[in-house]
Amino acid sequence: MCTLVQKYNVPGPRYTSYPTVPFWDINTFSGKKWEASVQRSFHTSNSATGISLYIHLPFCESMCTFCGCHKRITKRHDVELPYIKSILREWKLYNNIFSEKPIIKELHLGGGTPTFFTPEHLKFLISGILKFATKANEAEFSFEGHPNNTTKEHLQALYDVGFRRVSFGVQDYNEKIQKAIHRIQPLEHVENVTQWAREIGYTSIGHDIIFGLPHQKLEHVLKTIAITKDLKPDRLAFYSYAHVPWLPGNGQRGYKDSDLPTADEKREQYEKGKNLLLEAGYAEIGMDHFALKTDGLYTAMQKGKLHRNFMGYTNSNTHLMIGLGASSISDSWYGFAQNVKNVEEYQDLVSKDIIPVYRGHILTEEDQIVRRHILNLMCRFQTTWSVFRLHIPQMDSILERLKEMEQDGLVEITEGSLKITEKGRPFVRNVCMAFDLPLQKKSPDIKLFSMTI
Repeated sequence: MCTLVQKYNVPGPRYTSYPTVPFWDINTFSGKKWEASVQRSFHTSNSATGISLYIHLPFCESMCTFCGCHKRITKRHDVELPYIKSILREWKLYNNIFSEKPIIKELHLGGGTPTFFTPEHLKFLISGILKFATKANEAEFSFEGHPNNTTKEHLQALYDVGFRRVSFGVQDYNEKIQKAIHRIQPLEHVENVTQWAREIGYTSIGHDIIFGLPHQKLEHVLKTIAITKDLKPDRLAFYSYAHVPWLPGNGQRGYKDSDLPTADEKREQYEKGKNLLLEAGYAEIGMDHFALKTDGLYTAMQKGKLHRNFMGYTNSNTHLMIGLGASSISDSWYGFAQNVKNVEEYQDLVSKDIIPVYRGHILTEEDQIVRRHILNLMCRFQTTWSVFRLHIPQMDSILERLKEMEQDGLVEITEGSLKITEKGRPFVRNVCMAFDLPLQKKSPDIKLFSMTI
């Protein structure tokens, strides 16, 4: 395994989209093309599956140095209400595009720190969203909670407006590691929010755990998982720290590269951590995710309905996902669009009744086919091109790039299909890279991506 780790540990995308953001064709993209793409998707999907909403709440009171998300560090809470009003105004702009009242199947609050906002303001936000929409049957509303500032009042307020899923960022329980990543949170805080969520009635509680953090040893990961087993969250994200200190906006400069585990050490942290989770009754879901067999994510995987988008793995597949808020990314299936990242610029554009996208990509027919293959690999560890609509002329060259992985026992290839083996699952990103036509044609600056292992 160590030889394979050394061989395949290269910079690569996480494939929350295809094409990935560095390869978007921003030169031919326009706001009008994006709106037409939204209308097309809404027309075909709203009554059939509903739509998804992602709302980005960027404010945090302090900088967590492991985080690569777009955020605004501030202790001023007078920013809350003006920002929420901007989101609701943006939502109205999209409603003007829709041909009928939208049906919301999925809604997620991310950040930043959503629980930076008061319970009253969060309730005001969701009530404002639902004023112009219908909530679908079996809709899934979820949010990311910070164990240090999520109160029982937050959990109750969001439960009252339809939230049944919450995920808490745990990362690691070791104090030295917490200091390095500037995320000091006692176990007691995680215990409290987990218990409160259960008492209130949340049906899916998640914990996020990271391996490969500065100063992190194998025993730290195993201890964190041992504690997690006792708390028994319904689902887990257990993923690799992405070290990209050169990108603007993150704080990954408080430690040296030598403070990080090696690729082989990270792989051991993951493999032994994964085995502990499997022994505890969790099933592996896609890449870096685990769920109890009573959780909806496991059921979706079993039924072949698991989906992956900018919100991560989801239970349902809606073609249209609208991203609201500064830096949010929207997905119409036929195209992607990202909002401006600066909060003030975002609010200014929305105040002028302008949908605040600044870059995007309209997918070609070829893009859509490759996207299906990458989604299949990410969600089901297999794909097929035996049907005409999933075949592309470049398939022979894709298979040629996968020959070495086949020889290493990472994939099994037949005349019209590919399956990632159990041995190959840690290298799913590498397999997807063989299908990534823009990446193969013109590699970008490798510093755009974190290492695959």
